[in-house]
Amino acid sequence: MIFQLLIMFFPWGIRRRLLQWKYGYKIDATAWIGKSIILARKLEMSPYSRIHDFVFCKKIDRLSMEEDSGIASLTYITGFPTLGCHHFLHIKDRKCELILGRSAGITSRHYVDCNGGVYIGDFSTIAGVRSQILTHSIDVYTNRQDARPVRVGRYCFVGTCCVILPGTRIPDYSILGGGSVLTKQYTEKGCLYGGVPARQLKRLQIEEIPYFHREQHSVD
Repeated sequence: MIFQLLIMFFPWGIRRRLLQWKYGYKIDATAWIGKSIILARKLEMSPYSRIHDFVFCKKIDRLSMEEDSGIASLTYITGFPTLGCHHFLHIKDRKCELILGRSAGITSRHYVDCNGGVYIGDFSTIAGVRSQILTHSIDVYTNRQDARPVRVGRYCFVGTCCVILPGTRIPDYSILGGGSVLTKQYTEKGCLYGGVPARQLKRLQIEEIPYFHREQHSVD
C-alpha cells in the first residue's frame, strides 16, 4: 500500500509501468487506473477497461476486467486470499476473485466481498449506490465461516441498495429491483426479480428493451 501511495500522483503511463514491474500486473496500454489502491495478487485489465478514483481492493487472489469494463469511485473490494488464509479451509477449490465480463460495470459506492468469487457477465451493471455483494457468512449449524460464489448473468441490471447473498445467481437479461435481497439462485432469464426476499415478479419482453441490446458499456 505504501508503494502505491507513493506513486499515486505519478503520470499514468509511468505508474502503469511501475505497477507491472512491482506486481507483475497485466494492464493493457489503453486501460486506466485512477487514484486508487489495488492490492490484488493478480490484476488483468483488457483494452479500455478502467478503475476510477478512490477504489480500494484488498489482497484478493485475482481481479480480472474484460474489454471496456469499469469500476467506479468509492467501491470497496474485499476478501481473504486463498494463500495463507486460515478461514474456509474446508472449501478445497475456493477462488477469491472478482471477474468482470466485457462492458460490465460497477457504479460508485458499492461493497464487493470476493471470498467465494464474484462473476459479473458481459454488459451487466451493478447500478445505483450502496449495494452489497456478499459471498461469505457464518454457518451457524457448523459454527464456521462458509463461502459460495455469486453469479450475475449477461445483460443484467442490479438496482440501487440491493443485498446479494452467498451462492445466489441472477440469470441473463434480468433486472433485480432496487432495495431487493437476493437469497437464492434463479435460472429463468428475461425476468424482473425484486422484493425482500427477491422473487420473480414478471417476465420481460427482451426484444423491446434497448438496454438488453446495447453494444457499449456506457448508457447515455
